[in-house]
Amino acid sequence: MHVFLFANPFVPIVTLVGSIINAINVPVHNLGWSLIIFALLVRLAFWPLNTAQFKTMVGMQKIAPRLKALQAKYKGEPQRLQQEQMALYKHAGVNPMAGCLPLLIQMPIIISVYYAVMNHRAAYSVATFAWIGSAFSVTHAAAFSLAHTSILATNLGKPDLVLLLIYIVTMYLSVRYTSMPATDPAQARTQKMMAILSPAMIAYFGFRAQWPSAMILYWIALNVFTMAQQVYLLKRYHQPLSVLDSEHSITEGIAPEPEVAPSAKPSSNGSSSRRNRRRRRSRR
Repeated sequence: MHVFLFANPFVPIVTLVGSIINAINVPVHNLGWSLIIFALLVRLAFWPLNTAQFKTMVGMQKIAPRLKALQAKYKGEPQRLQQEQMALYKHAGVNPMAGCLPLLIQMPIIISVYYAVMNHRAAYSVATFAWIGSAFSVTHAAAFSLAHTSILATNLGKPDLVLLLIYIVTMYLSVRYTSMPATDPAQARTQKMMAILSPAMIAYFGFRAQWPSAMILYWIALNVFTMAQQVYLLKRYHQPLSVLDSEHSITEGIAPEPEVAPSAKPSSNGSSSRRNRRRRRSRR
């Protein structure tokens, strides 16, 4: 295996990733499906870590009202605020740094997949998948092109705009509909903005950098498997905001206001009934 010098910081991981993909390809005989299977294996391998990350996010959402209350109470006391926040994290069993750990661990693998594809571009240049490399794409490659970029790639080593658009759609759906539900309007606006900005940035860099369709195919598969996992975790562990609010009230010792029965509500009918009784007595 020939590894480029620019991949030196990730040589061990690049070598391992390339070996696993090649091992999968031995029985599969298709590099496209091998990348999809590898994405599934990566998602399954990091399932416990991602589950722990999701539980941390749920815990942070649960204590969000109390964090806001502490920030308002100790607005001019940063040291005291930090102490109270750490005490709250400890009491709730939440570690804010745990939410970033899975991304930091998985980032070398994401980068290594890129280098593994680039270092074996000769193999991917003769690989096909779905419409990529089909007779139609090969025949119409010259006609379907935009700014020296093929709309329909002739192999997995070349960029494919259709595949890039599919990846942008999966990223939008992932950010927009499978993220943790917002706890306030400002967070909801931020999520909507990120759902648009993130795919737009990916589209720009992907078009300019001429990413190989093999790498985009891997990212699409990883996005789809990530969305499936997120939907499962949302159904299993996430609680509606109304439940979180009620739990927060109970924790803080705030009892919900009881509903006033219709008979207990003050009404002007009481005074009118007393007047009627007085009139009947005066007639007697």
